[in-house]
Amino acid sequence: MTIVTDIKAPKESKAPLVDIAGLQIAFPHANGGAPLVRGIDLRLRAGECVALVGESGSGKSLTARSLLGLAGPGAQVSATRFVIDGRDALEFGERDWRALRGTFAGLVMQDALVSLDPLRTIGAEIGEVIAHHRLLRSRREIEARVQQVMTDVGIPDPAQRARQHAHELSGGLRQRALIAAAVAGQPALIIADEPTTALDVTVQAQVLAVLRERLQQGAAVLLVSHDLSVVAGIADRVLVMHDGAVVDAGTHDEVLHNPRHPYTRQLLAARPSASSRGHHLSSARFVSASASTAAHIEREPLPARQVDRSRSVLEVSGIAKHYRSKGANGRLTALEDVSFSIAAGEVLGIVGESGSGKSTCARIVLGLLAPDAGEVQLLGSRWNGKEIDESARRTLRTRLQTIPQDPLSSFDPRYTVRRLLEESLLSQAMSPSQTLARSVELLEQVGLSAAFLERRPLQLSGGQRQRIAIARALAPQPALIVCDEPVSALDVYVQAQVLDLLAELQAKLGTSLLFISHDLDVVQHISDRVLVFKDGRLIEQGDAAQVFARPVHPYTQALVSASQPQWENHAAAA
Repeated sequence: MTIVTDIKAPKESKAPLVDIAGLQIAFPHANGGAPLVRGIDLRLRAGECVALVGESGSGKSLTARSLLGLAGPGAQVSATRFVIDGRDALEFGERDWRALRGTFAGLVMQDALVSLDPLRTIGAEIGEVIAHHRLLRSRREIEARVQQVMTDVGIPDPAQRARQHAHELSGGLRQRALIAAAVAGQPALIIADEPTTALDVTVQAQVLAVLRERLQQGAAVLLVSHDLSVVAGIADRVLVMHDGAVVDAGTHDEVLHNPRHPYTRQLLAARPSASSRGHHLSSARFVSASASTAAHIEREPLPARQVDRSRSVLEVSGIAKHYRSKGANGRLTALEDVSFSIAAGEVLGIVGESGSGKSTCARIVLGLLAPDAGEVQLLGSRWNGKEIDESARRTLRTRLQTIPQDPLSSFDPRYTVRRLLEESLLSQAMSPSQTLARSVELLEQVGLSAAFLERRPLQLSGGQRQRIAIARALAPQPALIVCDEPVSALDVYVQAQVLDLLAELQAKLGTSLLFISHDLDVVQHISDRVLVFKDGRLIEQGDAAQVFARPVHPYTQALVSASQPQWENHAAAA
């Protein structure tokens, strides 16, 4: 099948900002020297958004970064045509690339906390490109431009925020600051590498609005994303990458409504939604339209899961948490009078925007943070309070586990998988041979083999690391697992595999889940009930299907509206 990756632009279109044909990127000591990216054709014009989608390791980010000369040390980049801003980029030296960054092209990366310098203020970070390229001369002009850009990307009170550091901002504000830094020099091209990953739907909508505004102003956007709804909402054209090559391409309507390649169909079928509840995602099949049937998705049912409402695993009563603040009243409310319970075998979802109190609630439930008021009971025993310290919690500690958002930062990089699992089994007083057998059993439960025992975190893919995190959480046979954004950084198909795995293991083991996510589609798919947080308060709760279908509170209505896909997927569950 011939894949057409360049759709003819209107006759009035100017010369492309990026014109690449036959791009190959290889590293001498990786992949046996074979190219990691091969045969890529890419053309970008002013005012156009092209999206690169595909699984982790497909070559999306490597392709995007090559446009900035940032493919990495030792990268061997070749192409039959590699024209950027009208010049042959194959002839560029490092000085040429440095002159290009920030003025012609700005880069928005995924992890703002890592990307922003922790020692510099946000204002200095955003103003760097202006000062470095001498776009403005005086300090007053630079400060005014920085505050204007911050306002443009939706950062409130820019004068105050400009004096703060990255760790003083919420995740959503950090991401907006990163976008502000990328667009401060008014570049003609914005390369956005997973810019909305881990952001709640309202902040995600704001970020996309900023990118749309730049498109309307004539900039081009190269968007790297695994979120198909995000892609559909902004992209003019979509290139689907798999194993370093483009396997499907066209307008977003063509690719998302009538995918030609089996891999694209698999990606579409693996998306969670209300209609996928109770069904496997990773084995779903996209069935194209025919003369007699409309396009639809066929899914296999998940194993039956029992929820015992007569047994409560967790009881949270009136918890509150406040912090000192420089604001008018000197107090910041992180949580206020929050109460809920979780039954045996139940999945309780928590949704809400960045800063709504979701993670604070999770930390209190885990016993990592003491509430200022209220109490938590785990399996009928008091879990917090002045008289309850960690030694008093020790007997129940193994019954409560967590699956983090980023296992790579949670694991000791020096540990092997064997040691990571052994550490989680210490409470069970096993012999070395029993510990090894149990470790292998845990790996097999999460779809891995004993061959992974001697690997270290950096030798694992994102999906494999998340499976190890699940295995660690399951090791002490907990009654409740707190899942804090466990799939937000995973591509669509790996996310589907992890969600299927959680559902299968929960049906088998009867473990309860407190599932925190900004992705409403994921929460609809996996949760029995849902809590909606805003400004530290619980504003709506109930059966997940009912809350999402008929939200009552105006904020919940806004959340659900913002999460609606920008495209009509005619594929419904069969």
